[in-house]
Amino acid sequence: MKNNPLSIQELTAKAKIIRRSIIQMLAESGSGHPGGSLSAADLVTALYFNVLRQDPADLSSPDRDRFHMSKGHACPLWYAVLAERGYFDKKELLNLRKFGSLLQGHPDRRTPGVESASGSLGQGLSVGLGMSLAAKVDKRSYRVYVLIGDGESQEGNIWEAAMACAHYSCDNLCAILDYNGCQIDGRCADVMGLEPVAAKWSAFGWNVIEIDGHSMEQILNAYKQAENFKGKPTMIIAHTIKGKGVSFMEGVVGFHGKAPTPEEAKKALEELA
Repeated sequence: MKNNPLSIQELTAKAKIIRRSIIQMLAESGSGHPGGSLSAADLVTALYFNVLRQDPADLSSPDRDRFHMSKGHACPLWYAVLAERGYFDKKELLNLRKFGSLLQGHPDRRTPGVESASGSLGQGLSVGLGMSLAAKVDKRSYRVYVLIGDGESQEGNIWEAAMACAHYSCDNLCAILDYNGCQIDGRCADVMGLEPVAAKWSAFGWNVIEIDGHSMEQILNAYKQAENFKGKPTMIIAHTIKGKGVSFMEGVVGFHGKAPTPEEAKKALEELA
């Protein structure tokens, strides 16, 4: 089930394709969340093309690695990656948020490759904990990856799960924090500051790695370090830019949950060409 790894240059090119798909999907649907989808694109692209042991043709393999997107509003990213990886036809992407579509506004299990529903923020790390413990109980070798947002990290359930993951020594679990600094109501630092975030995760008993979340080299190195680290779960704090890749969206809170207009989409796609 291991992927044929792509080079740094190939991964960077894939991430650009993924970003273009995100813009096209959201422009077609007229609603959705571009900011946090674009910020995490490099992280999820690297994961699916170089790290996860999964086979799109065998989604029920008990030894497949698991991925859960806790920040479910960023599902346009997940869908774009799944389609590019061959889980379903890329034509489906333009059906985002349409009635009866495989691709709903938040993930659910009707979508090939989606393990569990998400969207109610703060709960995803608990889902990952359950998957991690199941692997230990069943003596399976699969790993679990959970992408969480910085805004949802203000919720208490995240920290309850963090304590439990460390308590049970879930070293088969890797969480990735998309630390783009923005949430729907403004800058995270203004709404409810997280700092010192690395020290907090370390104090909760986690192995902590801080990276530039747009450097493919650092992303791949972090995933490898997480896989090799034993005795603790790993938190990768990925410093990212909201709306990465589209100049007029970068760092703009207003594009957290606002789809681009046709004119904005045209400009964004030109920048991502």
